Amino acid sequence: MPIHYKAWCSALGEHAVHFPEPMFNDLGGVPTHRVVEILNERHQLELPVHELVAVKEALFQEWSLKVQPIEPIVAVARRFHQVKPMAVASGGHRHIVRRTLELIGILDLFGAVVCAEDTVRGKPYPDPFLEAARLLGVEPQRCLVFEDSVTGLNAAQAAGMQCIIVPHQR
Repeated sequence: MPIHYKAWCSALGEHAVHFPEPMFNDLGGVPTHRVVEILNERHQLELPVHELVAVKEALFQEWSLKVQPIEPIVAVARRFHQVKPMAVASGGHRHIVRRTLELIGILDLFGAVVCAEDTVRGKPYPDPFLEAARLLGVEPQRCLVFEDSVTGLNAAQAAGMQCIIVPHQR
């Protein structure tokens, strides 16, 4: 998340003042294009959605070699690999999410990876989590979500799933 925020601030330039870190954290898991739309709506801006998303994602890709895993969560994923069905449900674009999982060496732990392209509505709607459960063949009420944002918590709860909040790492 810290590298995503750095990429956002750099991409936003002078408009980064409208995207303080608490707001970024609250919008964790919201699809990238929707974040720009929210910034435009809240601050009466006219930021170009597709262009800004492309710049932000290019910056993240450039800096992604510095991504650090959240070790306690990785340990849980490794412990339950091939024991419990597991998925990733992200508001990020597939090429970014898959590359990040590959870089930290955990892509192969998950039976499904649901990204922004896979649902019409992203978090805070339950759609990404429901799609992940469907792909795994697991009833939503039997799922446990590890989430790092209030938006994701709300989406998990709306999907009828239990949720554990994972604090942001520095």
